[in-house]
Amino acid sequence: MDVDDLFAKHQVALLRYLTRFAGDPEVAADAAQDAYLRILDSPPRNRGNVKAWLFTVATNVIRDGWKRDNRAERLVNAPAHTQTATERPDPHTAVEQAERAELARRMLAKLSERERTILLMWAEGFKHREIAEAVGTTTKTISPTIARALKKLASDVERYLREYLK
Repeated sequence: MDVDDLFAKHQVALLRYLTRFAGDPEVAADAAQDAYLRILDSPPRNRGNVKAWLFTVATNVIRDGWKRDNRAERLVNAPAHTQTATERPDPHTAVEQAERAELARRMLAKLSERERTILLMWAEGFKHREIAEAVGTTTKTISPTIARALKKLASDVERYLREYLK
């Protein structure tokens, strides 16, 4: 297995997914690195779906960290990351982006961990089979879970807009 090739193919999507999942880009980067190290130590038995295995391992690294030191609450309430140091927008745009990212993070945090995982993996382009394998369920449950999560988010957006437009 060529870990460099795997890294090149999936690093951007993995970090984007993990940052959304954890709410912290540093935790995401650490989890991604740990997942790649685990591939070197113990490659997956089923090499047909290494991407799903990689995302699952990285997600579990974050979950394990939350269990160890109860950081989940701190991460959910942490300010959202919006830009890297080299991508500095004008101050007005930066404030708007930060507000939108914070709102999205708060709304995603209201979903169950399972719903959030499934929705974010779906948003990253995973097939239902891959998502089911990653979260340990059947493919039949993926579509209803995505629909339920999207409905919850839509309800939150409607509620927010009613309050915002008053």
